[in-house]
Amino acid sequence: MPVKDLETQDMLLNMGPQHPSTHGVLRLMVRTDGELVSEATPVIGYLHRCAEKIGESLRYEQYIPYTDRMDYLSGMSDNLAFALAVEKLLKPEIPERAKHIRVIMAELNRIASHLLAFGTYGLDVGAFTPFLYAFREREMILNMFEYASGARLTYNYVRVGGVWKDIDKKFAEMVYNFLNIFDERLKDYNELLTYNQIFITRTKGIGVIPADLGIAWGVSGPNLRASGVDWDVRKAEPYSGYDKFQFDVAVGKEGIGVVGDCWNRYWVRIEEMVQSCRIIRQALDGLPPGKFSADVKRGFKVPKGEAYTAIENPRGELGFYIISEGADTPVRVKIRAPSFCTLSVLPEMARGVLIADLVAILGSIDIVLGEIDR
Repeated sequence: MPVKDLETQDMLLNMGPQHPSTHGVLRLMVRTDGELVSEATPVIGYLHRCAEKIGESLRYEQYIPYTDRMDYLSGMSDNLAFALAVEKLLKPEIPERAKHIRVIMAELNRIASHLLAFGTYGLDVGAFTPFLYAFREREMILNMFEYASGARLTYNYVRVGGVWKDIDKKFAEMVYNFLNIFDERLKDYNELLTYNQIFITRTKGIGVIPADLGIAWGVSGPNLRASGVDWDVRKAEPYSGYDKFQFDVAVGKEGIGVVGDCWNRYWVRIEEMVQSCRIIRQALDGLPPGKFSADVKRGFKVPKGEAYTAIENPRGELGFYIISEGADTPVRVKIRAPSFCTLSVLPEMARGVLIADLVAILGSIDIVLGEIDR
C-alpha cells in the first residue's frame, strides 16, 4: 500500500495523576501526533482539601497550620502571608526582632524550596547527582527549622503578632555555618547542571513564556522574572522590613538561554538562592534585641473590615484576602495561589513541543499541587 494512502490520527495520552514527572497528583491530557504534542490540558482537583472553606470555620490562630499544608515546600512563607493579612486589620505593634526573624525564616525556606526544584529538575532531564547534592544542603536548613520550631516540613512557626519562639545563639551558629559553605556548593551545582551542555540543549529555547503572555495569565515569581519582567513583591511592595535589606532581583537574560525559556527559569532560582543568602546574613547581623512577638491574646477578635496582603513566596505572588465581621473567625478567606496561575499557561507553552520537552517544561515551572488544589 502506498504511504500516501495511510490514515493517521492523534493519540490521546494521560500523563499522571500518578507520575514522577508531574510533581504531584496532576493529570495532563496530552494529544500527540507521534512524538509531537499538539495539546496538553491540565486536570486538577485530585488533592482538594477545602482549605479556604476551612479557614472560615476556624479561629485565626487555628488556621495557620493549614497554610503550611498548601505549599508544603514553603510553610514559613505561607504562615507569614496569612499572618500579615490578619495583622493588617488587627494592627498589632510587630517588634523589629520578630520582623527580622520572619525574613530569616522566609529566605531559608526559599533556599530549601529552590534546592528541591534544582534537584528534581535534574531528575526530570536525566541527571541524578544534582538531586543528591541538593538534599545534602536542604537537610541543613531542615535541621535549623527543626531546632527552631520542632518540625521539618509543616512548621506553624510564624504567628499573628510575630513568631512562636525566639531564636538563640545556637540557631545563629547553624545559619552562619550554612552560609559560609553554600557559596562553594553553588559552584558545584553550576558545574554539574547549570553550564552542562546536555542540560543546556534540553532547556534552551524550550517552553518560552513571552512577558506579555505571562502577565496576561497572572504568572509571577521566578517564572515571570525569567521572562524579563522585573517584578518582585519584596521590592515593589515591601513587607516585614524587606526594604531595609540590599539584594538584587534576578531577571531572565539572553545568552546561554532565551529569555522566558526553561533554562532561564532554572537560572533565576539559582541566582535567587545567592540573593537569599545576602538577605539572611544582613538580617542576622542586624538582628535587634527585644521581644519576638506582640502581645496578642489567644482567641482574639479582628476588627470588622477586609484585607488583602501578598508576599513573594518561592513560587511567586501568594496572597490572602480575608473579610472580618468583628468575630474570632473570618467570614471569607480567599487565596491567590501562584502555582495555579502558572499552571494555567501550560497549554500555551506545550503546543508543538516534543513529549520529552513537555517533561522539561513542567519541571521548570516548579508547581506544588497542594497549593493549586488547596
